[in-house]
Amino acid sequence: MQGLIATTFTYFITALGASLVFFFKKVNKKILDLMMGFAAGVMIAASFWSLISPAIELALQLGRVGYIEPAIGFFLGGLFIIISDIILNKKTKIDSKTKRTILLTSSVTLHNIPEGMAVGVAFGTLALGIPGITLISAILLALGIGIQNFPEGVCIAMPIRGEGASRKKAFFLGQASGIVEPFAGVLGVYFALTIQNILPFLLSFSAGAMIAVVCSELIPDSFKDNKTIASVGVLLGFIIMMILDVGLS
Repeated sequence: MQGLIATTFTYFITALGASLVFFFKKVNKKILDLMMGFAAGVMIAASFWSLISPAIELALQLGRVGYIEPAIGFFLGGLFIIISDIILNKKTKIDSKTKRTILLTSSVTLHNIPEGMAVGVAFGTLALGIPGITLISAILLALGIGIQNFPEGVCIAMPIRGEGASRKKAFFLGQASGIVEPFAGVLGVYFALTIQNILPFLLSFSAGAMIAVVCSELIPDSFKDNKTIASVGVLLGFIIMMILDVGLS
């Protein structure tokens, strides 16, 4: 239930971002870049303290080499996002509004799957009482993903609206990209509770996927126009996540 509630929250923030099409023609880019930078900092910090570090500790508890499974999982998680981007980007050669809409929505939706699973795995691992995962760290992980979902909802809905779609259609497509997260979150909890032997892999896979999303989406998009503001956001996000996770754990 905690995993479901947390990922429903991340979906709700996506829908909240998409809902801006009902009130504004466009959103201040500096504010979005600050938010995306902040979310990037939170996700970078969460990837280590909430996912990689517990994965290493758990691997050692299971009598395995502490770095092998986390390293493999991290690499494959990042590779999943990279390959997904390559496959989707090949379709951009077709200059069509419909194709661009499908591409944008599909890309964000695909990224939301490992993000939802990361939250689910965190709460599932919490239920097992594994060292390194605390309630506050799992909540902060969901919060960080939720924050970065807000500009994602905006960045899907606004361009679709700008291409002539109705406000309702733009909102529907914007929020639809986040609907996969509750399902992925519940699946992540299930995997964590039933297949405990692969938890080090699952935790690190989620971390690798999140870092790849940060590198391929959040950092390039937020730094393109407002590098200084985005940099401040990254630093603040990382510091706040670190203080809360370490200080309250």
